Amino acid sequence: MLDTAAGMSRVPRAFLEPLDVARRSCEIAAAELRYGRPVVFRSDRSFAALALDAASAAGYDRFADVTEGTHSIFLTPPRAAAIGMATSTGALVGLRDASFERACALGYRLDVDRPETWSEAPPELSHLTLMSSLALLLPALVVVEIEPDDEAFAGIAQFTKGDVAFASEAEKQFEIVARTFVPLPDMPKSEFVVFRGGLSQRDQLAIVVGNPDRRGPVPTRIHSSCLTGDLFGSLKCDCGDQLRGSLRTMASRGGGVLLYLDQEGRGTGIAAKMRAYGYQSLGLDTIDADAALGFGPDARRYEAAIAMLDLLGILNVELLTNNPSKAAFLENAGIAVTRRTAVLGEVTRDNRNYLTTKARRAGHMLDVAAIASALATK
Repeated sequence: MLDTAAGMSRVPRAFLEPLDVARRSCEIAAAELRYGRPVVFRSDRSFAALALDAASAAGYDRFADVTEGTHSIFLTPPRAAAIGMATSTGALVGLRDASFERACALGYRLDVDRPETWSEAPPELSHLTLMSSLALLLPALVVVEIEPDDEAFAGIAQFTKGDVAFASEAEKQFEIVARTFVPLPDMPKSEFVVFRGGLSQRDQLAIVVGNPDRRGPVPTRIHSSCLTGDLFGSLKCDCGDQLRGSLRTMASRGGGVLLYLDQEGRGTGIAAKMRAYGYQSLGLDTIDADAALGFGPDARRYEAAIAMLDLLGILNVELLTNNPSKAAFLENAGIAVTRRTAVLGEVTRDNRNYLTTKARRAGHMLDVAAIASALATK
């Protein structure tokens, strides 16, 4: 079509920008995994993958049939190490003639021995774990390498290495969609601000307490959601205490901001968190329980927090946390962390091991001796 005013051809514009296309590919792939259907990942090599956490026994058997028994289970490095295989890229264990129950045992259960034969996983399979994370599923994936034109997987949702890299930029893109005052106990002037963005367009929440003075460091807490602790007062953690204690601190300082991020179970999701609690009841600590499920020590991300602070006009904070990695993330993103203030909850017999693990294995700034002493005086 000619642009008669300019006297030259007009190039039609696509409705979807490249970032939109990449985001859609990733979001569709994550949804398909969550529905128990396979996806195809294309890099220099092509792989089909099925998430055991969502697949049915019939779906698994269908996958095994279509791949003629050449399928394997991909185990992340933490899961591989948990069952005796040291590998930096994860492990592949062949599943020929293996039942659905056997695959699940290899993928995330405690009652399994180290496989006699296994191989190092190709590094590009780490992109599949990003999809399982987006889908809030365990990273136990049945995979098979396929030819790019494999008709057995025609019509299956696909994503590429480039889609993952491009779509990750979406984690930094948020906008404010609603804000209103919601009075809280002893904090009558509390404004709830809702942000929308990131992959899957999740809503995130900030609570602005009082009148924070943005000319100096603003008391700020980055709090990941904990349904069991924040809402129900679970004794297994101190999350609810930290949440309410931080709000009280902000009120006493005249103002502050609490970012309440939707990343339950340190980013693994509520289902994985409950599985981990089950393993903890059998004697594993927090980190080892997550490793048995295929997760690293902490799957949380804080790009949303950076975007939220930027939209609120906050570039200098007094960070209310015991976790030095949060401070490092903010500083690397250009947010000045002028000082850090500890946030302490009640020590109980139920959360003692949880708090001690945070200090000894996760690097949280907690006094192990003080934890033991607090419990001894009760």
